[in-house]
Amino acid sequence: MNSKPIIIVNGEPNSIFLEIFFKSLKYKKFKSQIILISSSKLLNYHMKKFNYKKKINFINYQQFDKKLFKNSINLIDVNYKVKPSAKKISSKSKTFIQDSFDIGLKTLKIFNSNKFINGPISKKNFLDKKLPGITEYLAKKTKVNKFAMLIFNEKLSVCPLTTHIPLKNITKYVNKKNICEKVFLINSFYKNHLGKVPRIGVLGLNPHCESINKFNEDEKIIKPSIKYLKKLKYKISGPYAADTAFMKKNRKKFDVILGMYHDQVLTPIKTLYEYDAINITLGLPFIRISPDHGPNEKMIGKNTSNPLSLIKAISFLDKN
Repeated sequence: MNSKPIIIVNGEPNSIFLEIFFKSLKYKKFKSQIILISSSKLLNYHMKKFNYKKKINFINYQQFDKKLFKNSINLIDVNYKVKPSAKKISSKSKTFIQDSFDIGLKTLKIFNSNKFINGPISKKNFLDKKLPGITEYLAKKTKVNKFAMLIFNEKLSVCPLTTHIPLKNITKYVNKKNICEKVFLINSFYKNHLGKVPRIGVLGLNPHCESINKFNEDEKIIKPSIKYLKKLKYKISGPYAADTAFMKKNRKKFDVILGMYHDQVLTPIKTLYEYDAINITLGLPFIRISPDHGPNEKMIGKNTSNPLSLIKAISFLDKN
């Protein structure tokens, strides 16, 4: 049995997470033990709602109770003061989510694990516009300055240079330092966890990598950055026009495509693979993964959500 357990933080309590969590456990038996950071009140409510039956093994992490059971849900119980329901997301869940993350990070250390998954979270309600996303939230919590979002699929992955920031601010972050940092993190992750040197394609910022403006970021910043990285023996090329890079004959050339902004690469990867992708944060002192979808408020409680992304997330950590 894999000695390092997978720590899973529930995330937003009013979401599809527990539905897809139950479906994932039904779908496959995993080698690694799983520790769920959630509320017993919330868990019991959803188990009843979805007619899912499994014994709950309560773990007291504060007393270093480390006894895990394979055929039970190993639960660290987090206080959830709100009455469980399948209603809309609200700010009332903020304390529960905050406590869950804090306990989850402590649990990693207690069990000497480097495997961390969090369920979907409403950034609007949880982060109060103070941080752009959970990637940045966890980087701040772990005091990490260099990090990257990798949307991973075995055939093709993507990484946005910038994440959840307004389009008008993107050019402030398109520079050699940021491009190189992302490439270093991508290359290190592929070598350490997948045993390969990735072929990285870089997209231009402007349509067709052209600009009528005097300053063209593709010529002045992106192209010289790629040239510099080639000298360091990275398998990297570009810049490529974003509108053709994801065509079938072109995307076969790459393991990872690095784009300049969020939707430039996330829109095509989700169109190509839908739920068959996971969100991995590179640069943290552990492997953090989240299913590549949000709380999906419209589908809460309907029992129609696709668990594939969470299955892929658990399976990836189960192998590593």
